[in-house]
Amino acid sequence: MMPELGKYAQAVLSSYGLSLLLLAGLVGISVIRSRRVARDLRAVEERVKRNG
Repeated sequence: MMPELGKYAQAVLSSYGLSLLLLAGLVGISVIRSRRVARDLRAVEERVKRNG
């Protein structure tokens, strides 16, 4: 299933690995930011409910 990469195997596989790592990082940052924004939004909505 893996194509023969020859002398470029290290460069190609390290590029794939780095790309996957960066994508995972972006997903992680997005999830963390989403949770923070949702928490802040809930806090603002609670404040608005209490203050009318």
